[in-house]
Amino acid sequence: MTQPQQPTTQFLSLEESAAVDAALLSSHEKFLTRLTISSLQLLKHIAQNAGVAIEELTPEQVIAWFEEDGRVRREHGSEAAFLKW
Repeated sequence: MTQPQQPTTQFLSLEESAAVDAALLSSHEKFLTRLTISSLQLLKHIAQNAGVAIEELTPEQVIAWFEEDGRVRREHGSEAAFLKW
């Protein structure tokens, strides 16, 4: 699962962030919107990694991906993992 990536992977582009800021939403709704867009980007990555269409992803595949990313983080450090936190 380890693949090269840019060290500053972002799940919300500047354009998407600006669109959320411009939307007529409350602060809470803007937070949830950003979270949802970011989740969509991550699900696209997981689907690509699994070699399936995003619509075909199963909860088990998502869980397995997070387990693997966590294992990579523990064994090789946070810079080797996809998620940086």
